[in-house]
Amino acid sequence: MVTRPTRIDRGAALVEFAMLLPILILLVFGVIEFGRGYHTKSTLTHAARESVRVAALDSGDPVSTARNAAPNLDAGAITVTVSSDPCTLGDPVTVTLEYDHTYDIPLFGTGTWSFAEEGVMRCGG
Repeated sequence: MVTRPTRIDRGAALVEFAMLLPILILLVFGVIEFGRGYHTKSTLTHAARESVRVAALDSGDPVSTARNAAPNLDAGAITVTVSSDPCTLGDPVTVTLEYDHTYDIPLFGTGTWSFAEEGVMRCGG
């Protein structure tokens, strides 16, 4: 025998949903912002590798290479530091990229994650 939900049961379900909705929103947007942050970190890692390769081979400008290798990020907000310019054959060169990623999670707030990625390679290849 199947019973139909009464008005009280439907009202209780609505109240329970209203209580869980903020937690669900926080969880969903938290996962989205974490994904965006992880993508930023991966992009900076790739840009640091490309930039240090250019610096080690002395085949261009490592700063512009780093900014061009991160097209999804604000190029003006990427801080690029090159350890030795020009590169001495056999010595290591280091390129450090720094970037601040702003997140906004409803019901939680906004903030900034600071990322710093480093690439090291021996000069001359």
